[in-house]
Amino acid sequence: MKKRALLSVSDKSGILEFAQALEKLDYEILSTGGTMKHLKENGVAVTAVDEVTGFPEIMEGRVKTLNPMIHGGLLAKQDDPTHQAQMIEHGIEPIHIVCVNLYPFKETISKPNVSVEDAIENIDIGGPAMLRASAKNHAYVTVIVDAADYAQVLEELNEEGQTTLATRRRLAAKVFRHTAAYDALISGYLTDLSEEKFPEQITFTYELKQPLRYGENPHQKAAFYSRPLGSDFSIANAEQLHGKELSYNNIQDANAAIQIVKEFQQPAAVAVKHMNPCGVGVGDTISEAFNKAYEADPVSIFGGIIALNREVDAATAEQLSGIFLEIIIAPSFTEEANTLLTKKKNIRLLTIPFGQQIKDSWNTVSVEGGLLIQEPDTFGFENADIRIATDREPTEAEWEALKLGWAVVKHVKSNAIVVSDAQRTLGVGAGQMNRVGAANIALTQAGERANGAALASDAFFPMDDTVEAAAKAGITAIIQPGGSVKDEDSIKKANEYGIAMVFTGVRHFKH
Repeated sequence: MKKRALLSVSDKSGILEFAQALEKLDYEILSTGGTMKHLKENGVAVTAVDEVTGFPEIMEGRVKTLNPMIHGGLLAKQDDPTHQAQMIEHGIEPIHIVCVNLYPFKETISKPNVSVEDAIENIDIGGPAMLRASAKNHAYVTVIVDAADYAQVLEELNEEGQTTLATRRRLAAKVFRHTAAYDALISGYLTDLSEEKFPEQITFTYELKQPLRYGENPHQKAAFYSRPLGSDFSIANAEQLHGKELSYNNIQDANAAIQIVKEFQQPAAVAVKHMNPCGVGVGDTISEAFNKAYEADPVSIFGGIIALNREVDAATAEQLSGIFLEIIIAPSFTEEANTLLTKKKNIRLLTIPFGQQIKDSWNTVSVEGGLLIQEPDTFGFENADIRIATDREPTEAEWEALKLGWAVVKHVKSNAIVVSDAQRTLGVGAGQMNRVGAANIALTQAGERANGAALASDAFFPMDDTVEAAAKAGITAIIQPGGSVKDEDSIKKANEYGIAMVFTGVRHFKH
C-alpha cells in the first residue's frame, strides 16, 4: 500500500517541487481546492479529498476535511491492533505526511478598512484541526507548516525512507507554536471588537526578528521578537541601512529615543543613554535641532543613540559624524548624508516611516512569574487640565519651555526632573529615590543655564524643598501635576520667589 501525503496550502511557494519529490518516492498525494488545481496543472497526480471522504465540500468550502476518513488517518496509532482493526472496519487508510498552512488571517486584518466579514471568513478551522491532529500523532505522522522544512524532510525520506522521531517532534512543536500564534491573533482581534480591556485570559504572540549576540550583559543570552501587526513607527519595524547588528541594549535605547521624538511635531533631535534622554533639542531645521540636543549635554551624548524626526541632510550628517555615536534613527538620509555617515564602519543607520499613523498598543513588562500590561502613556500637554497655581502666570517663552520639559519628563525614569528652555533640555535628573535629589542633579547639570529656565517634574512635590532648590538656581517657571497635601507650601514658596507654577493634574511616573 502506498504511503499518503495530504497537501493543502495557502502559501504555494515550493509546494510543486515538494509534491513532485514525494511522487517520485511513490507517495499518493491527497489535496483540496487551489492546491489540488495547482498540482494537477503541473502534472502531479492528485486524489481529491472528497474522493477519500465520499462527501463533497460544502458551505463554500467551510467543511471539507472535517471527516473521520481524514482524521482517522491522521490520529490512528499505526502499530496499535485495536486502531488497525477499526481502520480496516471503516475503510480508513493512514496518512503519513501532512503539509498545511493556514488561511491568511494576519494578512487579511492588516489590510486598511478590512470588513469583519472578510476577517471572519479567513479564520481557518479545518487547517488547524489537521495540523493539531497530526502534531499530536507525530510518533507516526510528519507534519509540516513551513516551506523552509521541505528540504530536510525530503533529505531524510530519500536517505532513510522515513523521517526521524526527532525531526517529527521538532516539526510538531513548530505546529503547536504556529497554531497558538494564529489563535492569539484571532482572539486579540475579536477581543478588540468586543472592546474588552482586561479579559480573563490574554495571549500575545511575537515573531523572531533576530537572535542577539548577548543580552543586557555578555553572560546573558537574548533574542529580539517583534509583534505581528505592530506599529510601523517602532524599532521592531525599522530598516537598518548600515552598521553592525543591534545589541539588546541598543534596541532598548533606540526604542526610548523613538518614543521621545514622537512627542514633537517641529524638527526635533533626541539623544539617549541608558534609556534616559541626555539631550533633546528643537529648531527650525533638523540641523539646528541636533545642535541644541548636543549643546544640552555634550559629555553624555558620547556613545549615545540619536533619533531625528526629519530627513538627515549633509549639514546634519557633518555634525553627527564628528561625534562617536552608536545609532542614528531618522525617516531618511540624503545621498550625501548617507555617503558621509557610512564612512564609519560600525555606526548603525536606521530608518522608520515617521509619517505612518501610530497605533496604540499595550505596554508589557515581565515580572518573575507574571506579566504586567497597561495602556501606553499618550497623555500630552494638550490633554492636561492646566491650572496656574501661583500669582504670576508664565510668559510666552516660559510656556514653550514648560511644554518642552513636560514632553520630555514623562520619558525619564522616576523620580524625574527636567530643566529646559524653549528649545532644548538643560539638565536631566533621572531615577532618584527622592525628588529633591533628582532636582539637584538636573539643576547642577544645567548650571548657569538654569537662570530663567523652566523645571518639569513627573510627579507632585511632597514638600517645598524642590521649589526652594529651583529658585536658588534661577528657575522662573515650574510645571508639575499637583495633588500633594502640601501643595500650598510649594505654591507659597513659588510666590515668595516670583516663580510661575503650573499644575497639570496628571503624573508621569516611569519605572
